[in-house]
Amino acid sequence: MAIQLSDHFNYKRLLKFVFPSIIMMVFTSVYGVVDGLFVSNYVGKTAFAAINLIMPMDMIFGGVGFMLGTGGSALVAKTLGEQDTDRANRYFSMIIWVTVIVGAVLSVIGIAVIRPVSILLGADEGMLPDCVLYGSIMMGFTITFMFQNAFQAFLITAERPSLGLAATIAAGISNMVLDALFIAVFDWGVAGAAVATGLSQCVGGVIPLIYFLRPNTSLLRLKRTKLEIRPIINACANGASEMVSSVTSSVVGILYNLQLLQYAGENGVASYGVLMYVQFVFAAIFLGYSMGSAPIISYHYGAEKHGELKNLFQKSVVLMGTIGGGMVVAAQLFAVPLSRLFVGYDATLFEMTVHAIRIAGVSFLIMGFNIFASAFFTALNNGGVSAVISFLRTFVFKLAAVLLLPLLLGLEGIWWAEVTAEISAFVLSLIFLFINRKKYHYVIMYNFFSYPQKPATRYR
Repeated sequence: MAIQLSDHFNYKRLLKFVFPSIIMMVFTSVYGVVDGLFVSNYVGKTAFAAINLIMPMDMIFGGVGFMLGTGGSALVAKTLGEQDTDRANRYFSMIIWVTVIVGAVLSVIGIAVIRPVSILLGADEGMLPDCVLYGSIMMGFTITFMFQNAFQAFLITAERPSLGLAATIAAGISNMVLDALFIAVFDWGVAGAAVATGLSQCVGGVIPLIYFLRPNTSLLRLKRTKLEIRPIINACANGASEMVSSVTSSVVGILYNLQLLQYAGENGVASYGVLMYVQFVFAAIFLGYSMGSAPIISYHYGAEKHGELKNLFQKSVVLMGTIGGGMVVAAQLFAVPLSRLFVGYDATLFEMTVHAIRIAGVSFLIMGFNIFASAFFTALNNGGVSAVISFLRTFVFKLAAVLLLPLLLGLEGIWWAEVTAEISAFVLSLIFLFINRKKYHYVIMYNFFSYPQKPATRYR
């Protein structure tokens, strides 16, 4: 029997429901990593450093899709919980059409400013041509990139996470095959990497679009609708944390690159590129869980089932802690093989990368809790708190750490910046969860590990 948003969730049912989302996010991260893997090994570290230098700009644009998708799905799931299916589908359709318009505008802007932005980010004469070429091609696929990000959230709300997983796997396989063909066989260099990624985003974005355009048995379908400003504003406000996270992470990534250029040169940027890829994959597990569980939380919040909210929050905290501990161990164990995979051809770069992964890997212990805390408030339609957590975590704390710690510790301070920022965000998340506990009726610290409650249908 298919799992529904209205169900009571034990650990098994919860993990089964969010598993497609986790795999979906991991695949999304992995096929992005494949570009770097092929470019680093077949084109060289200068080209590898170039695509990592310009990648934050592309991620900012993709973040708009995440904002509309996560914020919109929270609004739609809450509306479904209120038993207003027609209004939920109006909101869903409107958000998707807005995504098309915004994506087209951003694509034009991105192509127009890619060269001056590359120079601003620190690209030298050696890296600039590759930055401009890779970035220009990626900007041309902005709409499909945003579609892919937005539909990941909406497919979960539609109770079709398996379709999202299938689309993502198809996109991932497409990217891997095309990377091998365009880079290793045709020798297209960074252009081949960009085209491969762009075409794979088309696969990931168009498959869900076709599904929702056709008659289907899910909770959602695309229909004719009119523009309503208030729901769009609400969706953007709900998803602001995801947008903030994407933008600020990208800005901080730019600052990391500038600091590394100063303290370690091109090797530092290349090493950070590998570290980013590792973080993408590991964080994807937390993001996938948070994205997969958010519609459930939103639904039960809209239905005012406080008992189920307590149940979901309690189990999520336990899972984030358990997974985080496992990831710390994995980072220490796999730092060497992962570094060898990307930069094994350069001994100095290899040693720097291993060291960076092992230090930054400590942050995984609490990263999941911080990511979930922000997503939890998004699901509760409290975009303000979610955005504050996300903004301070991904921007203010990291910005302060990467600027100040190198003054004390040099290059070592840059690698420890991630850990310092996550610790600060953890304290902040605990404060917000404590302050809002009575408003939303979820379990707080002293009840985290209490015996699971009975099915939420008995709580109103």
